[in-house]
Amino acid sequence: MLKGKKILLAVTGSIAAYKSALLVRLLVREGAEVRVLMTRAAQDFITPLTLSTLSRQPVVTELFTDNSWSNHVMLGRWADLLLVAPLSCNTLAKMAAGLCDNMLMATYLSATCPVVLAPAMDEDMWKHPLTVQNLARVQQSGNTVIPAEYGELASGLTGEGRMAEPEQILAFLSAHFFQAQDLKGRKALVTAGPTHEPIDPVRFIGNRSSGKMGLALSRELAARGAEVTLIMGPADPVSGLPANIALVQVETAEQMYEAAVRAFGQTDIAVLAAAVADFTPVAPATQKIKKTAGADTFVLELKKTRDILKTLGEQKHNGQLVVGFALETEHEHDNARAKLASKHADLIVLNSLRDEGAGFGYDTNKITIFAKSGSEAAFGRKTKQQVARDIVDSIVKSLHA
Repeated sequence: MLKGKKILLAVTGSIAAYKSALLVRLLVREGAEVRVLMTRAAQDFITPLTLSTLSRQPVVTELFTDNSWSNHVMLGRWADLLLVAPLSCNTLAKMAAGLCDNMLMATYLSATCPVVLAPAMDEDMWKHPLTVQNLARVQQSGNTVIPAEYGELASGLTGEGRMAEPEQILAFLSAHFFQAQDLKGRKALVTAGPTHEPIDPVRFIGNRSSGKMGLALSRELAARGAEVTLIMGPADPVSGLPANIALVQVETAEQMYEAAVRAFGQTDIAVLAAAVADFTPVAPATQKIKKTAGADTFVLELKKTRDILKTLGEQKHNGQLVVGFALETEHEHDNARAKLASKHADLIVLNSLRDEGAGFGYDTNKITIFAKSGSEAAFGRKTKQQVARDIVDSIVKSLHA
């Protein structure tokens, strides 16, 4: 989607500048032509040489160098989009006030292209009334802000202010500026994350799913125009979702089942990426279970949970498309094909725990997509956002088959 696009990346003085290297690499991999502009403070966190090597272009750092000047006007006119990532609190304040004391500000004030800002700062700075006012002011000037996220901060605290991850920034740019809207008018349902099945008020049966794959799929579907309902099991807090993703948070397999069945009637596409528990306790204790003197074993009776994929596969009608996932440890292809048939799915996405960098907790995945037509397509290891794009490409192809 970014092939041939000219992206001017401005890097400012924030610890999040280390992410700029990956961001440049992702943009170049997508076919964009990237030039990098750095403030002096940014060079304390990452070197111009690193970003020059990755972008394959000289990095612009100063307005005046060696009795010459960098043409900030032409640089701003060259770009299809100016991306400031990370945007420090200091540079945000300069933008809000219209100051012009460095190359970045001179380029920003003369740019004729869209401007996208990805803030990065500690939570107290992010929530300070002046920062809130400055963010509102730059948005009123026509700039687009990618909201800061919740997570670990440079101070050692955990909270809001963390810059969006490079994959999310890439998806945001594609969605808002360069994305083909091939799912416009469609409604999609996505399940994501684990489920927690209570044993007692403090213990549960769960799994290691992070919800990252389902979240990436939701963003990709939304980027391509779909109205998305994301049913999310217990996972890390989700922030910065676009307006066309409605978040429904659940805890147990039964809650996820009920939410999915309820939403499916108004859905064109269902992507069931959640790692739903296969079994749940028959009778969860109402009080914390204590160790009993003399008892060395504990018997927990389990019952099967209701099968969301099979239920939706049997209920689908009028061209609804149902996509399931198969996480396997052995006989992967045979198990995936069997699941495709038994669950009445249209597509099954296989990933194996035997593949390096695939499965729970990783930012990457390696998949094979099986279609009910009998076709299968294998993909190499990629970031989960890129994997989401491959899956949605297959969904679009199936819808038009």
